[in-house]
Amino acid sequence: MKKETWLRSLYALIGVAILGLGAALLRVGGVGLDPYTAANIGVGGLLGLSLGIYQLMINIVVLILIFIFGRRHIGIGTVINMVLTGFFIDFYTMVFDTFQVGPNNWIQQGIFLVIGILFFTFGASFYMSAKLGSAPYDAIAPTIVDQTKANYRVVRVIQDVAFALLGLFTGGPIGVGTFISAFLVGPLIQFWDDYISQPFIERTIKKAIFK
Repeated sequence: MKKETWLRSLYALIGVAILGLGAALLRVGGVGLDPYTAANIGVGGLLGLSLGIYQLMINIVVLILIFIFGRRHIGIGTVINMVLTGFFIDFYTMVFDTFQVGPNNWIQQGIFLVIGILFFTFGASFYMSAKLGSAPYDAIAPTIVDQTKANYRVVRVIQDVAFALLGLFTGGPIGVGTFISAFLVGPLIQFWDDYISQPFIERTIKKAIFK
């Protein structure tokens, strides 16, 4: 494997770890997680499975479908995301629970929300800026668009709403964080992309290759 691929894989791993920390902060803060994670926690809970185990199972199913219909969206980063995200969230949540880290009032919940969204969006930006493929969930809408020529924004909204409703009906952690994660984080991710993630990753990779 080329040095560049190793570095991009490392950055994708770091991004997923940071994203997982942000999601765990939203989880213990009781403010709601992104639609996909909320749905997986809800369904996994009904089946008696941890988030890490259930999310890995559903990711494998999604990955198979994406591989059949939209394999151009798949890369090493896809595997890193699908295997580790749920386990990272479970691990951080366990640590927070062990040390009894959590909000005691709505002001503290607001702090968890803000910090959680910042970590979540930065992790997503850093992971995606590695340019090694999309997460299985994020590849669903582009694959549907590739096959049907439908409007991406419409497809993605329907997808997010469907998973948010699934999370709601299965007892997943749905809240204001769910709405923000699904519909309002785009500009923040773009900010991280433009000013930190992409410049840092491309600069360090260029230095590593040509030194």
